[in-house]
Amino acid sequence: MPPPRKIIHIDMDCFYAAIEVRDDPSLKGKPVGVGGSSGRGVLTTANYEARKFGCHSAMPVFMARQLCPEIILTPVRFDVYREASRQVRAIFARYTDLIEPLSLDEAYLDLSHRSESGAALAREIRKAIFTETGLTASAGIAPNKMIAKVASDWNKPDGQLEVRPDEVPSFMRGLRVGKLHGVGKRGRESLTKMGVTTCGDLQKFTKFELADRFGKWGLELYERSRGNDNRPVSNDRTRKSLSKEHTFSENIHDFDWLTDVMRKVLGEVRSSVEAKVEQDIKSRVIKLKFEDFTTTTAEKAGSELDEKAYLDLLKLAWDRGQGKAVRLLGLGVKLATEEDQPELL
Repeated sequence: MPPPRKIIHIDMDCFYAAIEVRDDPSLKGKPVGVGGSSGRGVLTTANYEARKFGCHSAMPVFMARQLCPEIILTPVRFDVYREASRQVRAIFARYTDLIEPLSLDEAYLDLSHRSESGAALAREIRKAIFTETGLTASAGIAPNKMIAKVASDWNKPDGQLEVRPDEVPSFMRGLRVGKLHGVGKRGRESLTKMGVTTCGDLQKFTKFELADRFGKWGLELYERSRGNDNRPVSNDRTRKSLSKEHTFSENIHDFDWLTDVMRKVLGEVRSSVEAKVEQDIKSRVIKLKFEDFTTTTAEKAGSELDEKAYLDLLKLAWDRGQGKAVRLLGLGVKLATEEDQPELL
């Protein structure tokens, strides 16, 4: 039987906002938000001082100002954030070749080949990041990716948590189901109705019971609630698309209202593209799910994330509904991969 894997998930603390405070020490201790200052702008992130007031990423700026009138807004500087990310990844590369970036500010590292303890390695990496960049990072150490990612959020900011292989069963039994990837607000509500608030509660259901209730997702829940995750850390991730979705608490009958939501979601997509995407954009996409759960997708070739292109797509998708109300709006891009590149003859 092979020895347990040693996986570390590193997550930078309020990365963009922390860089702004680092570069302008007068901001230290003050609530800071990174993002547009226009009425339709959204926050890309907020520091911990601003989060105390309820401010968070993807929140409209006008709402953040209502919650925290003292918030200081700084413009997005992705060139600076990318450079800091390159510095951090160079530190990772001293320890392993198996690095799986998830975005500019987080990554998985597989350090199974190292003789040192995972906790010691995480402390060493975090210390190097702070010494060389002036930024703090948090870490989760575990035998798999899922638990490592959960653990990295445990002692934020500037902390870490190790879950050893023999600790996995007890850790998972006490873990709230909302911490599992893919379990959102609606999922928590459904599970609460079943009397489930922790993974231990979920473990009382058989695989067949969960599959009968949730389909394929039930099988995923069965494995995740037990801390099972065999996914490798892969340094060969080619992103094919990026999107954001908004599910409405009430079905939407008003196109103008839907247009306002589209503008907000487009702002979120722009920020995510800047932060996470290095490939060219191949096309723009809008998805609508109607009140009867039918779905339509409209797509248009092009690389510009301009509002008019998405508005045209939204109108096209809306007309297909023939007056049906909308329960979900999705907006995103498809990305060029190597297969899309023309051959050089």
